[in-house]
Amino acid sequence: MFSRTASYYDKLYAGKDYVGEVARLIAILGIQPDEKQLTLLDVACGTGRHIQHLCKHFDVEGLDICPELLDIARARNTDLAFHLGDMTRFELGKQFDIVTCLFSSIGYVRTLDRLGAAMCSMAKHLKPGGVLVVEPWFTPETWHADTVHSLYVDEAELKVARISTSLVKDKMSVFDLHHLIGTTSGTEQLVEHHELGLFEVDEMTSAIERAGLRAEYDPGGLTGRGLYLGSRSE
Repeated sequence: MFSRTASYYDKLYAGKDYVGEVARLIAILGIQPDEKQLTLLDVACGTGRHIQHLCKHFDVEGLDICPELLDIARARNTDLAFHLGDMTRFELGKQFDIVTCLFSSIGYVRTLDRLGAAMCSMAKHLKPGGVLVVEPWFTPETWHADTVHSLYVDEAELKVARISTSLVKDKMSVFDLHHLIGTTSGTEQLVEHHELGLFEVDEMTSAIERAGLRAEYDPGGLTGRGLYLGSRSE
């Protein structure tokens, strides 16, 4: 999905408050920071920006489906383990105290069947007493279709303009990210097609419960999009 624009990913999201989000996550979980004995798997870890701060408090590993994003994550977090895998069907042969799926990455499963598969895959990697943390994408009610959006990077040797129009189709948010990228070597245009499932709150909690976990929903969450917690019994 992000293979052609991976090198610009962190530039485009430079304003994201990864430090604050990790601090809020620790507070929501109600655990003591710096308990390095707790293990954490970050699913759909991207370029490892959350992991860069999570690893100060947990023994962390990461998983993502995009090799190019993983290369950046590994370069940023040289001492940590990263795995290439699909969130709907990965098997690491180990379990963790906490499994996270942040930055609304769960939306990329697209369908309810794949949502259920992802929840099951993540749940089976939880230790007894462990917690699954999933930051959702938009619901059908909160997704604003037929709106246009832009994002810009303005540096001395790099200019990026990213424009998209938000659409909806078959209960999925659909948008093409049009990138105009200028460097000292020239200017190019790239287009990425994205489809993310628009899941209701009860669809998310039901998927967590079908995975054998006790579901809770925090409507505020880390960034205002809400947060789902799935607890595995001891």
